[in-house]
Amino acid sequence: MTPILKLLAKALLKGPVTEPAPEQAEIQELADKIDASAKVKLGRSLVIREIDAGSCNACELEIHALGNPLYDIERFGIRFAASPRHADVLLVTGPVARNMAEALKRTYDATPGPKWVVAMGDCAIDGGCFKGGYACLDGVDKVVPVDVRIPGCPPSPTDLLKNLLALLETVR
Repeated sequence: MTPILKLLAKALLKGPVTEPAPEQAEIQELADKIDASAKVKLGRSLVIREIDAGSCNACELEIHALGNPLYDIERFGIRFAASPRHADVLLVTGPVARNMAEALKRTYDATPGPKWVVAMGDCAIDGGCFKGGYACLDGVDKVVPVDVRIPGCPPSPTDLLKNLLALLETVR
């Protein structure tokens, strides 16, 4: 049997390797708390602008999962904005590539206050596996101030929701 047939047979017999889905009650509770807290603190729903500052896209996959039917965060009023002018939170992924530093700074400057910056993933926190590389400036805090750091490679969507709630709870 050729190696590709062995691999195919293994995949067919064992099935896909996946993680168990999070409890819907947990997601519902987290999203409800975020929505309620945002409405109290901001007077409206939370708006996020995601910025890829040079990542490998693992964090983006987890962010995109927030829009799938399992999480579907828009049903709770949390949404993503195409423009930083409409955002409350800048969600930054990846080590800041030298070529992205100016764009990140301009995006930060274009975001109206009050604004918060969330560094999502190990790379955004301190450069991760790219730390010290010639092409990156390491963590996001080298370019803009960071309010929340979410560790992981990549952090799960549930971790992201928990940290957004913690961020909102610190807002006065």
